This record gives sequence, structure tokens and C-alpha cells, in this order.
Amino acid sequence: MKTCKTVSTCTPLEETQGTHVFDILGYSKHRGMGHKYDSYIRSGTFNVGGHDWTIIFFPDGHKGYGQDYISVYLVLVNNRTKLRASCDLRLLDHYTGCSFSVHKTGPRIFNAADITRVAPQAPCFMRRDQIEGSAYLRDDRLTIECVLTVFNKPHVTETKSFPKIDRPPADMTEHVAKLLEEKKGFDVSFIVGGETIQAHRFVLAMRSPVFKAELYGSMREARPGQCINIEDMQPAVFKALLHFIYTDSLPSGEDTEMVRLLLVAADRYAMDRLKLVCQSILCEDLNKDTVATTLALADQHNCHQLKDACLQFIELSASKDLKATCPSFIEDALQKRRKFS
Repeated sequence: MKTCKTVSTCTPLEETQGTHVFDILGYSKHRGMGHKYDSYIRSGTFNVGGHDWTIIFFPDGHKGYGQDYISVYLVLVNNRTKLRASCDLRLLDHYTGCSFSVHKTGPRIFNAADITRVAPQAPCFMRRDQIEGSAYLRDDRLTIECVLTVFNKPHVTETKSFPKIDRPPADMTEHVAKLLEEKKGFDVSFIVGGETIQAHRFVLAMRSPVFKAELYGSMREARPGQCINIEDMQPAVFKALLHFIYTDSLPSGEDTEMVRLLLVAADRYAMDRLKLVCQSILCEDLNKDTVATTLALADQHNCHQLKDACLQFIELSASKDLKATCPSFIEDALQKRRKFS
């Protein structure tokens, strides 16, 4: 099964920070403006994170909070813009030159279309009596510092395929096949139909338990230098058997009769994989002329899948000619099949 693994990366939020100083001179002279929405002093526009901002100062406090408070707002100016930012509103101590935080707002959404558009959300900024008469107000001058941090959208990379090195296909059979092709290192000989055929003991033993017993076990028939006589088998069939042992495949162009003979050889040498390969080929070749012979072969060599396929073929074809070819054998097999199906 082929698998696919991909990867994408999200980088941390990029932060842009800027500080704007808003000097309000003549603080007392701005009193008395009232606390309506338009009763404010507005700083110059400043840019942080590629967006325009401004500070709005209500000297008489915002509507609903009375004149005991002053109010300061941070406003996002850009139209149809929505982004995340945080701010730290600070007041400058004119005696020490240090600024002190009076209100911090954590990351929140600023929306230019929102009528509030401000941070902090609470409109009161600081009580007036905490400012007037303090070091924050000197020579009628109030200095507001706004430390603004803008969080840009995280960047996500395009999806890429995860690094992968393909595994090479298995090539063991190619190397084993070369042993047979090169005809080197043979250490066992067979006499088949009067013809001498050579092979490698360890390869035969590896592929067939029968060969293993004959060559290395208690059934050992020959020692190195001696020949083993193979009876009841044609040289061509034995060579085809060796081809499968060394290559795990059948020689090309083999006809149905050769496949039948190979099935017999596979059963003789307990080579189950070759036996199944032959059954598959014979099953594909079933027709009214071959089914009876194939059925008899399957029954003789305990090829249950092939036997069942032949019986199914006969039932589906319902041919009188087939039953006439071997009436007793086929009829008995069909009756047993109907009994247990």
C-alpha cells in the first residue's frame, strides 16, 4: 500500500511594536469641552504594523462617567480593517523623566468599523485628582505615551510532500536466477529421461521440503558427485520446475498440458505456491473440452479450489456432453457438492 505524508508549517505570530508620545500643552485650557462624543482632543496619526492609529483624549471625561475622570482611547483609523493588538497607556513623570503604566490591555481585536474602536474597553482612564497636582502634570503639560504592539497574521507555508526515499523493489530472485543462467557452482546432478540436469543443493532445499529431505535429510539419495535418478518425469517438465525454483515464475509460453504436468510435479515436491499458480492458470483455461480432464487432475492431487471451480463450471454450463464424458465421476462429485453446499 502506497502512503503519502505531507507537511506544512505555521510560524509564530510576528509582532510589531511602536510608541507614540502625545504631548498635551495647556491642559487646563482644554477643560470645559464637555463629554459628548465630539468633545475630545485627537493626536496626530501614527503608523504601527502598517496600520494607522490615533489617540483620543477627553479632558472632561467620556459621557456617563462625569467630570471626575479623564478618558483616553486608542483608535484604529483604517477603514474595513480588523486586527489583533495590545497597548500600554502610560503617563510621563515630568520630574523623573520616567513613564508609568496606568492601563494595560492584552491582545484583543481592533475593528475600524466598530463604533467603540478603543482600548481599554472601560472608558475611564484615570481619576482627575490623581493627575492634577501630581508629577504627571507640570507647567500645565500632560504627556501620554502609548506603547502599541500589533500582532500580524501567522504565516503558514504551502503543503509540501514529506521527504521520502523510495524503497527499491526486491531483487533476490534476479540474483538466484543468475545462478541457474551462469551454470556455475552446481553441486547436484539429476538423470531425467536419460538427460543429465544440474542444480544447486541449497537452492532446491530452500524451495522444496522434499528436495531438502532428499539432499540433506534422512532421505538423502546422493552425495556430491553422485547423480539422482528422477523417474516418471520429462526433462522439459523438470527444467520448468527448476526455472520456477530459481525465478519464482513459470517459463513463458507454456501450454495447458505443461501446466498440468507442472502441477503434478509441484504436488510431488510439496511446492504449494507453484501448485496454486498452476491451479489458477488451469482455472482460467476451463472450457467444455478441458474441464473433465482438469477435474480428474484436481481430484487426484487434492487441489480443492480447482476441483470446486470445475464443478461450478459444470453446473453453470449444464452441458449434457460434459456429463456424458465421465458420467459417474462427475455426477458423484456434483452430488457431494450439493450435499455440503
